[in-house]
Amino acid sequence: MTRVLQAGRVEPQSGAMRSAVVFLHGYGANGDDLLGLAEPLAPHLPDTLFVAPDAPEEIPGMPAGRQWFPIPWIDGSSEEEAERGLLAAADDLDAFLDALMVDEDLLPEQVVLFGFSQGTMMSLHVAPRREDPVAGIVAFSGRLLRPDLLEDEVVSRPPVLLVHGDQDDVVPPQSLPDAADALQQAKWEEVYAHVMKGTAHSISQDGLSVALAFMRDKCSL
Repeated sequence: MTRVLQAGRVEPQSGAMRSAVVFLHGYGANGDDLLGLAEPLAPHLPDTLFVAPDAPEEIPGMPAGRQWFPIPWIDGSSEEEAERGLLAAADDLDAFLDALMVDEDLLPEQVVLFGFSQGTMMSLHVAPRREDPVAGIVAFSGRLLRPDLLEDEVVSRPPVLLVHGDQDDVVPPQSLPDAADALQQAKWEEVYAHVMKGTAHSISQDGLSVALAFMRDKCSL
């Protein structure tokens, strides 16, 4: 049984909804962590609804922190627990996206997934396994999980923008070319990349600008 994800939202600035950006936060954060990005993005995407769900699991000892799935090298969980958590969270996110599109009368090609860190891992895992391609995936500072299974399990191939800081000490910068290679191996036609110079595990202004251009130009938002 899927868990219902609670989400914050920022309504379209124009009052007319023609698209949606779904922010997927990283480990130890919550939806509010990325929802603030709606403020600089909204003037350029005036017809866009911004939605930011909280990950389904609380993290012990972190009252406001949430996780999509356990991370063994952080919390001491097993690889099996992490795998079960990933698959359960994928079902939760799938259900959330389905409900969002029905409730807001949106088509998949009107929805962008915008992930950071563990949220990027969720985006790159879930979107390619959905029947209808979303408008695009903006993937900040994360990695592609289970790359060896992607070619066999892929159902749709939405455009992907990979963005990573070259000084990231949380998720190695090498994760970007590794993900790009796996996507191209799985016959992706549109994979774009941007390296944020001098940036650690965060979103820089140049990275956000590239993401905005991708969402507007490639995803027709």
